Order: sequence, then C-alpha cells, then structure tokens
Amino acid sequence: MIPALPQPLLKLPIAHRALHDGAQGRPENGRAAIRAAMEAGYAIEIDLQLSRDNQAVVFHDYDLGRLTGETGAIRQRTAAEISQIALNHGDGETIPTLGDVLKLVNGQVPLLIELKDQDGDMGPDIGPLEAATVATLKDYKGPMAVMSLNPHSVGELARIAPHIPRGLVTTDYNVVDMPLSAATCKRLREIPDFDRVRAGFISHQVSDLTRPRVLELRRMGVPVLCWTVRSDHIEAEARRNADNITFEGYLAAIPA
Repeated sequence: MIPALPQPLLKLPIAHRALHDGAQGRPENGRAAIRAAMEAGYAIEIDLQLSRDNQAVVFHDYDLGRLTGETGAIRQRTAAEISQIALNHGDGETIPTLGDVLKLVNGQVPLLIELKDQDGDMGPDIGPLEAATVATLKDYKGPMAVMSLNPHSVGELARIAPHIPRGLVTTDYNVVDMPLSAATCKRLREIPDFDRVRAGFISHQVSDLTRPRVLELRRMGVPVLCWTVRSDHIEAEARRNADNITFEGYLAAIPA
C-alpha cells in the first residue's frame, strides 16, 4: 500500500524553504526561518543536497555562491565543512544537516522534504542522497513526507523506505526555464511515472495547475500540492485546483 500524505500537510500552509526573509535575518532553509515557521504554526518545506561524505544537508542550490560567501559545488564539501559555512543574511547561522533540522522541529510541525536531483538530467544516477535521507529519518516520529523532481529518486525512496509518504515534484517543464534536455522535458511534462514509482501525491507548479494530467490525478483522489504561491490572490486561484499551497513572501492564512 502507498502511504498517505499526512493530513497536516493538506491543512497547514507550507512555508517554502521555511519562513525565510533575508531582510529579517532569516535565510532560506536556515534555522531562524524554521523557528519562525514553527512559531507561526506553518508546515515547512526544506531542500536536501548531498555532501561529499554522503550526508543529507539542508540547502537548495547545487552551488554555494548565491546563498553563502563561498563558491563551488556543495557536493564537493564534507558535512563537517558545510556545517561551518555561514548563510548570507543570517545572524551567523550556518548550513544545517537534515539531522539538525529534525532535532529542531522535533515533530512540532509537519515537514515536506524535497531531495534535489543528483543526476543532472532526471536520470537514474541517484542513490546516496536517498539512502542518507532515509537513514536520518529512521527514528523520526513527526509528520513528514519526501518528494523529488526526479522520478528515479521517488522510485528509490519507495524501494528502500516503502513506509514513508512520497510524491513527485512536477512542473510545466518549459525548456527555457529548466536546465534539462528538450527530450527529458517532453517526456516528464505529462507526469508519466506517477504510478510506476508508487507516488502518493504531487507538488505542482502553481501557474500550471489546469494541465489536464494534473486535473486528472486530482479527480482520481491524488493529493495535489502546489508551488510557489506568492500572494493571497494567487493562493485563492490556486486553491481551486490544489489541496494545499507552498508559499513565500507573505503570510498565508491558517485554516480554522
């Protein structure tokens, strides 16, 4: 049986990369942003990358340059080295590991955990990040789910941790916006792997929610989350075709 998405992830708005705001000293995916989201009562979305020594670290980009004072691929640093790198716009806080975040959250709010593609073209060169993630989540008791753009990653998560709720991150796969081959974009655009990888939900691009395949999955009872909502107006539109939102840049209302 495919595990169901925890109900709190269908009810509580999900703070994208936590409740980040650089102007307020809360870098994305950082501890301050996570604490702020918890205090506000939101669910939290975080991103995972792989360290050189095969540890899951909480960071969105493949390169350190945008979010820190360092440069180069995060995958070329060990977890110990990464844990010493300060995030931009923070009060000296450094990049956390997944274990650090789990200790901080401790089941108080739901977590939606995205594993970033490690193959480069959504292909089968995956495994270490999935293994590291599952190992770290082994004893975690709080509500959570995992997801990835790469269907191979979701399939591997289903294989090694069939009890963990899992889903596909999906998009319109516009070749202008995606660093992928045109052939890959064409194949993935219609979400062909949903059943094969035993996914339980999708998290789809908010501007593409009326795609027939997305509407079809929702009619079939598949939970549809969406990303990234940046205003109340966009949220109202999104909720016509999505069960929950992932948001940033404003404070989404929490349903009673």
